[in-house]
Amino acid sequence: MAQAGRRLPHARAFPDAFMALGQHFFRSFGTPMRIETGRRSVTALSTAAVALVLGISGAWAAAGQPSPWETGMQEMVTELGQSVSNFHTYLVWLIAAICLFVLALLLVIVVRFNESKNPVPSQTTHNTLLEVAWTIIPVLILVAIAIPSFRLLRQQLVPPPADLVVKVTGYSWYWGYEYPADQGGGFKFDSNMITEDKDRKPDQPRLLGADNAMVVPVGKVVRVQVTSADVIHSFTVPSFYFKVDAIPGRLNEVWFKAEKEGVYYGQCSELCGNGHPYMPIEVRVVSEQQYAAWLAEAKQKYASTESPAPLKFATAQ
Repeated sequence: MAQAGRRLPHARAFPDAFMALGQHFFRSFGTPMRIETGRRSVTALSTAAVALVLGISGAWAAAGQPSPWETGMQEMVTELGQSVSNFHTYLVWLIAAICLFVLALLLVIVVRFNESKNPVPSQTTHNTLLEVAWTIIPVLILVAIAIPSFRLLRQQLVPPPADLVVKVTGYSWYWGYEYPADQGGGFKFDSNMITEDKDRKPDQPRLLGADNAMVVPVGKVVRVQVTSADVIHSFTVPSFYFKVDAIPGRLNEVWFKAEKEGVYYGQCSELCGNGHPYMPIEVRVVSEQQYAAWLAEAKQKYASTESPAPLKFATAQ
């Protein structure tokens, strides 16, 4: 995903902290250390550490769009996305614990069972307790991973009744949105990337801002039907935790329920040609009152002016 044009506070602190630490490290070898130098060094290291922490926290706080030096997922604004983010964190800690356990075993083996301490190696070939343990423990770990994983899959693949349906069509290289007439819509429009800086709004990042955004109400279940008119695309909004392929001749579905108002960005995530990097997705989550007002305005703005052409029949001469 393209980097946003707007930089968050402390975003530059993350690389600057590493530079400060590196410069201090190399300077410390050239001259004798004095008390004053030591104090300055401690102060410099403390400042660099604080900047590093602020840089990480600032990069972590991004919502709705990517940020420079981002170290984690974008802030999730759906219940499903938050559950997946928590599951991801749970897996990271579980993997870290397993790696530390294996590392501890390797260190014990290196220290206690090296050639100098054990010139005559043990001839043990079987250990019932150990064999049962290394069979049961991995099974329990997999069960601990599978149960929440299956629960999340069911939550993702069995959508609740939808309050709103939006049809999304991928083109080369832009998106089309269609709101059905039976839900107060009855119009469709295209969404292209804003190419000129002067045309972007203050809250629209470079390469992610679109001229016409998809608008949905907050706290409502939105079912998104995705297809393509030419090649395979992929409709992706990280903060909603969904990514679904747009395939010609096939209608795929995904759902989300945004719990927080705001503007959330995504991009086409399938290589679809030379215009692939320029297919931004902009979704604006607004209140029900704002959505009703936008709906009334959109009906006028995107009303179809096309009328069927009169039929002409050939006449015999």
